[in-house]
Amino acid sequence: MGNIIAAIAVLGALGALFGLILSVASKIFEVKKDPREEAILSHLAGANCGGCGYPGCGGCAAAILAGNAPVTACAPAGPDNAAAIAEIMGMAAPTGERQVAFVRCNGGEAAKKRFEYVGVHDCLSATKVAAGPLDCRFGCLGFGSCVNACQFGAMSIGPNGTAVVDPEKCTNCGACMKACPRGLITSVPASKKVHVACANLDKGKAAMSVCGNSCIGCGLCEKECKKDAIHVVNDVAVIDYDKCVGCKLCTKVCPRDAILPKATAEEKEKYKAIKKAQAEKATAAKKAAEEAAPQA
Repeated sequence: MGNIIAAIAVLGALGALFGLILSVASKIFEVKKDPREEAILSHLAGANCGGCGYPGCGGCAAAILAGNAPVTACAPAGPDNAAAIAEIMGMAAPTGERQVAFVRCNGGEAAKKRFEYVGVHDCLSATKVAAGPLDCRFGCLGFGSCVNACQFGAMSIGPNGTAVVDPEKCTNCGACMKACPRGLITSVPASKKVHVACANLDKGKAAMSVCGNSCIGCGLCEKECKKDAIHVVNDVAVIDYDKCVGCKLCTKVCPRDAILPKATAEEKEKYKAIKKAQAEKATAAKKAAEEAAPQA
């Protein structure tokens, strides 16, 4: 009995000794953590969405503290939290308008199919089968990889079969952009409402043959814009958001409904009537000026 008590005492003493050694070692070899890291972490979204490109919010906070990521690295956190992080880092608050995701495709049911895909309901998987079921190599496949990637409920498949973004819910985290195998999703200023919903770089006839809503690079939008805010680049219209004022004239002259918001038939007819009246007035004025001019 005495031996058992002695053994227990020895083990207890050794445990206490090793505990003391570990405690001292932890203090000696303790890695000092910058308290700013926890402060930064408290201003991140906490979704661990990976949109910043780092392993979770903890990795993002560490990268910001190390100067390897900007204070705006966490898009879901928003501008107020970015400003708070900038203050923690002793930097000026970032400026700039909030950005949201936009899908550069409005093809959907208007896009022609080469075959009916039956397989894993995933865009990347669909592209592995003969480069995808669509004739348009730039079109949205509509299988929802971006929807599954979005942790904020901002992505959905619209009525016409293409992905759409809810700008009120979008945090511009970038997860949907990474999930899209065709690179159709980009960032646009949240306040802007006019967008080119096409990414087809083929020339007019080729683009027209694969989708009823494709931009054909006709240039009517470019000619109509009074602010020089839209140009045809590589056979597809591109908007300069710094110049765009949202007048929507480009949407009314686009023959392919490739520019959103889509103008109704009534809006287009009304605009044509206005343009016709303006042309007739200009012609009449020119004729009157010629008649009033003194004969040589």
